[in-house]
Amino acid sequence: MDQAKRPYTPLQELQSKRLVRYADLKPCTTAFIDTRTPGRQQKENFTIIGPGVAENPDQFVHIDEAHGFNIGGARQPPGCINSQHSHETAEVFIIHSGTWAFYLGPECEDGEVVLGPGDTISIPVHVFRGFKNVGDDVGYMFAILGGNDPGHVTWAPYVFESAAEYGLILLEDGSLVDTTRGEEIPDGKKAMAATTADDVSRACRMTAGAMSGCVVLQHELESENGSFTLSNGLREFPIIGVASEEEGIGAGKMEWPHGFQLRHVAVEPGVESKQHARAEEEVILLQEGQLSVRFDEGNVELSPGDVLTVPIGKPHSLANAGSTQVKAYIVRGGDHPEPPRQTD
Repeated sequence: MDQAKRPYTPLQELQSKRLVRYADLKPCTTAFIDTRTPGRQQKENFTIIGPGVAENPDQFVHIDEAHGFNIGGARQPPGCINSQHSHETAEVFIIHSGTWAFYLGPECEDGEVVLGPGDTISIPVHVFRGFKNVGDDVGYMFAILGGNDPGHVTWAPYVFESAAEYGLILLEDGSLVDTTRGEEIPDGKKAMAATTADDVSRACRMTAGAMSGCVVLQHELESENGSFTLSNGLREFPIIGVASEEEGIGAGKMEWPHGFQLRHVAVEPGVESKQHARAEEEVILLQEGQLSVRFDEGNVELSPGDVLTVPIGKPHSLANAGSTQVKAYIVRGGDHPEPPRQTD
């Protein structure tokens, strides 16, 4: 049989449908209405799991299976900006690389929060935010949005004005019309009304000080005084979500409902967890090290920046066969995930 026509093995099927390698990410540089505004042209947006909130139908979706939440990514060179906007569902960023400033308020007037690798921020709904790579190198962030359909972005008023200067019109259905290409608003569709001062007055406002309650820093994850669970060199730290008595783990700093839970996992060299299965979607975002996710069919080896979604009920274990500590973030569906079912 021709090699190209041979059916996938179960392991190959798992890798082809549920693994997205950082090196294989397909960016969209024209995902949003501010794509031509000076200072924003080089930003790259990624939709890894779920449709995300991109306004360009050409945005590539790596995994379109509904999970109850969306996983995306943002990569920007130094000085590149993402304009002020708000969301209808929770938006969480995990800094993978670089130094990022998050600006609060429709005109950035409510302060800023600066974060680095390993830091996490959960920005509440209807709070205007934007961000900029303020470091010296290209930076990348994982992004998590609540819900299967996270809705449309609400842009600050100035964003519409700037976009119009550069030929872009946002429609009510969330798509873009590029007048520089001779495009016109299609029959039966309407331009989205620009955000007004009244709209802004109804938005939630948070200062940088208040936002500190929505941030977990890398050093908190590494503190032995934190609420880690310890098990033979594997530690799990709650970031988002309620406590789980069955697992012996406390609530995350951000314990209000997001539609998902987020935990940080650290695995020491030579350590492997017990084989287990989950009753909800479980997505692994690898921060540092080389993680081996082991299934009955074989192993999936992850490198930094890779994303793997484990099927519901699929027995697996996490192992560190390398010489340095593994650091990963795990997103689990629902506000009250069940404890793992041991399958050893």
